[in-house]
Amino acid sequence: MREAPSSGTALFWSGEKAMDLARNLKIESVSRLQPSPPWHVQPTDPVAVALTLMREKSTGCVLVCLQDRLVGVFTERDLMRRVLALGKPLSTPVLECMTPDPVSVDPKDSIGNAVRKMEEGGYRHLPVVAGGKAVGLLSVKRIVHYLVEHFPSTVYNLPPDPGAVQVNREGA
Repeated sequence: MREAPSSGTALFWSGEKAMDLARNLKIESVSRLQPSPPWHVQPTDPVAVALTLMREKSTGCVLVCLQDRLVGVFTERDLMRRVLALGKPLSTPVLECMTPDPVSVDPKDSIGNAVRKMEEGGYRHLPVVAGGKAVGLLSVKRIVHYLVEHFPSTVYNLPPDPGAVQVNREGA
């Protein structure tokens, strides 16, 4: 068995299949993951409009665009931390509680690059931007589905983490 590289593919490193995975993450583009449509709201829209769209489209994130230019994202986390936790009304403009100037990826960027950005920033969603226009939304769920679909034996045969020990008892 080889040493695991320092990149985010370390979990999947076990022989030839891991090399295939690492290679594919470098070669295949974000567009291969078929990002979700770029559902978006205006910065002046109230949070309630963003929530309605998120609920209708079954997504945890909407893009905030001024005309066609991405200016922010509004996520479930933003709702919890910047609206509900502070007792703000749902009539608050999205501009006041969105994450401004989000990190994004190009449809031609590698999947590995997207995974790296998500890992470094702790993001569950990345806007996909081409030519300055939001063209999609990439979620960690899409990446997991890609990994399971293309590398099932690598994913399903991962050994358990021997260092994972339950500290507190769960349940009743």
